[in-house]
Amino acid sequence: MKRYLKFLSITTCQIVLCSVSVYAGEFFERNNLAIGGYDPVAYFTEQKPVKGSPEFRSNFEGSTFHFVSAAHRDAFAADPSKYAPQYGGFCAFGMAKGYKATIDPAAFTVVGDKLYLNYNETVHVRWLSDIPGYVQKADANWPEVRKQTKVKE
Repeated sequence: MKRYLKFLSITTCQIVLCSVSVYAGEFFERNNLAIGGYDPVAYFTEQKPVKGSPEFRSNFEGSTFHFVSAAHRDAFAADPSKYAPQYGGFCAFGMAKGYKATIDPAAFTVVGDKLYLNYNETVHVRWLSDIPGYVQKADANWPEVRKQTKVKE
């Protein structure tokens, strides 16, 4: 019985820690960082994912973002909604389908001055087949889906 309770206690702690690392603030997080530590401004300026530095960070809606430079950090701080990923940084395709899913920072699209992230490259290719249709569905789903605590890994 003692062994079972110890196992149950450890398992419960692991589940709680996983939940916190996936969704501690308003944005999808990996290693307690929004977008897994990638610089959201770089998607717009460099047109690619670039890992940020803990030296340049900013908080937005309870999540920590890293940046490659003070200039990127300051641009984000001046207008975070301009650079923050859509749908809390969860997979945009998943949002269109009605659920939260993790993302691969390399599977992204900037459309209409908005950053959309996807689960992986395969999902990204599907997303590209009908971006306007998927955005319309994701926008409609986001108010309800954002309340979900379950995240597809």
